Amino acid sequence: MQRKMSRREMLKATAAGAAGLASGLSAATVLASDAASGFAAPPLQDAVTIRFQESEQEYADVVAAYKEVAPNVNIEFVNITGVDHAEIASKILAQLAAGQPVDIGYAATEATQLYAGEGLALPLKNRVMDSQADLAEYFSDVSPVLVETDLYQDDLYQLPRDFNAANMYFNTALLTEAGLEVPGEEWTKDDFVEYAKAMTGIGGGDSFGYGWTNRLWGSWTPWFFVNDTNLLAEERAPGGEWLWGTFYKDDPNAAGRGGGWLWPAPQANNPAMVEALEFVVSLTEQGLTPVVELGGGATLQGFFTSGKLGMTPAGGFWSGGLTNAGMEKGGFDVQFWPKWATQRHQLGVGAAWILNGGGNEDAAWEFVKFNTRKDVMEMIGFFGERTRTTPVRRSMNNEERYSKTGPANWHVFYDTLDKRPDTGPIPAPTFSIEETNIYTRYTSLATSGEMTPKDALDGMQSELEALYARNPSYPPSN
Repeated sequence: MQRKMSRREMLKATAAGAAGLASGLSAATVLASDAASGFAAPPLQDAVTIRFQESEQEYADVVAAYKEVAPNVNIEFVNITGVDHAEIASKILAQLAAGQPVDIGYAATEATQLYAGEGLALPLKNRVMDSQADLAEYFSDVSPVLVETDLYQDDLYQLPRDFNAANMYFNTALLTEAGLEVPGEEWTKDDFVEYAKAMTGIGGGDSFGYGWTNRLWGSWTPWFFVNDTNLLAEERAPGGEWLWGTFYKDDPNAAGRGGGWLWPAPQANNPAMVEALEFVVSLTEQGLTPVVELGGGATLQGFFTSGKLGMTPAGGFWSGGLTNAGMEKGGFDVQFWPKWATQRHQLGVGAAWILNGGGNEDAAWEFVKFNTRKDVMEMIGFFGERTRTTPVRRSMNNEERYSKTGPANWHVFYDTLDKRPDTGPIPAPTFSIEETNIYTRYTSLATSGEMTPKDALDGMQSELEALYARNPSYPPSN
């Protein structure tokens, strides 16, 4: 009797089987730059090709620098895009299943546990510990809040590259017209409502005080975080001492951290969740918020840049995006999310992961490690003059970085980690793609008025419980 292969086994088998096959993609061919001088060559001798899920435009300088120290390594770019990280993960899984693997992929928090839990991502714990001398400076410059997000079951699966927490962006022209200033760090939910009312119906008479898009990151997720709850119950896996004791022993913000986040059960319809959704739906009912749609950071960009939107959740990525869309420096600013029951923020972290079993793990690890260097990170296109995502390195978040674009309160981006160390990841277990679909679908039913917030969350809870029942191995037993 033949045993049916699990999704994990199928994906790993097809990925490994296809490793090394010709992909039809042209290899990156870039001239080595002077910026590469001083890099130590990795111990690689044989010619090797690495399929790298990134944009050639963003990484051309990095690849050129690496080519100078590792001329035997050829990088093939695999550019995969989507409306959000869940869609990108779906496309990656489809490619793996079709026998078109990547040696190095990119995952935001939405997919970190998915790849780790399916056995697709290479565990890095032993490699990190063997490379302490190479990585000590990197970890000293990266908040433990970010590193903990990439732990799963006491192993590290990614070295954080960029992050975005959901802070509040303000259109300063609408603030001025409303007679307001950017609020202080301790502002509250009630202050927010007054701001939203004051910035609605001005700017030509058709402005909205606040707007948000329907997805897992951002969305109304910041509101239930500050209402001291979460879509899924959360806990820390045991472990992590190897990491915290080695690289963060003198960092007070590392105290109490463990072996990674787990979300053992859904709690979508608890009273605090219902209260949070009722609140955001009331903003639409009062005419303070436009129609809520699925989408990412670009969905509301036109509204905001044209002076029709006063406030919206976004991270450091939006500073460059708004500038590229034509906003002048000083046209926008940022602050912490307002207080409610708490002022806990939510975030997502992005980083490379290495295909486990693909055959190029050693070469891929050397390239990933090379990318943690500050001088290399500064070569990446989206960390350029117009920052399009927030660097994980504290030293790269400085006044010079935002001097040409703003915001004036640029320090809020990293202060969300250093001053608010309870900031945590969006809930994203191994089945986060299905979770996100359930979350956004019932959110749409509530914001459109087709269901009450309570009924929508009851339906969401029921489907999430069924999803957990179909995935009995999560969370893993310790």
